[in-house]
Amino acid sequence: MSELSIFIDESGDAGETSRYYLITLVLHSQSESMAEALDPYKIDLANRGLAPIPLHLGPLLNGNDDYRGLDVSARKSYLSSFRVMLPHLPFGYRTFAYEKKRFDGDEKLLNTMRRDLTSFLFDNIEYLQAFDVVKVYYDDGQRIVTKAIHDAIEYVLAKNAIIYRDAKPSDYVFLQVADYICTLELTAIKFHDNAATKTDLTFFGQWGSFKKNYLRKLRSKRLD
Repeated sequence: MSELSIFIDESGDAGETSRYYLITLVLHSQSESMAEALDPYKIDLANRGLAPIPLHLGPLLNGNDDYRGLDVSARKSYLSSFRVMLPHLPFGYRTFAYEKKRFDGDEKLLNTMRRDLTSFLFDNIEYLQAFDVVKVYYDDGQRIVTKAIHDAIEYVLAKNAIIYRDAKPSDYVFLQVADYICTLELTAIKFHDNAATKTDLTFFGQWGSFKKNYLRKLRSKRLD
């Protein structure tokens, strides 16, 4: 039985604390092995003397949660190791970004998210329908995202072909990938808006370095 996994993460919130809202979908066919990428990644972490912490890029950049107490050099090593592994993982992704001030209320934002997700799924319908099962992994962290995802996927795909599962990044490397992508795509927006922070510059360098070493390599995986 052929199986497609879709891993979803978001950046931002539906309140007033963030300017942008991003949703990232990471698609992985279970027939494609991850071992050739994951095994060297684990070895690289060990060689660097780093514990195998599941990547959570926001806390990594800011030195919070599992990264509390680690200096910038150690956190840069985590980021570098994950970045080097990423091109070898078999996946494609799509990110949708929204500037919240352009929407008059959550309902209009929800409608736009639903429309964009539906259009993306229809654009890839032949690929999606080639699988016997589509499994969606999302932690139901944001009500507006959960609603948009359920509405779009259940509209485009047969309900009996979908299995929703609550998921934690520690259990699935592709949820870590989705988290990484959300942060990088948000950072690209911040550079475009001349709003990159001191932390962004510390970890990614100036725009040219970020584009060459991070964004260009990541976007080779982006789906239309």
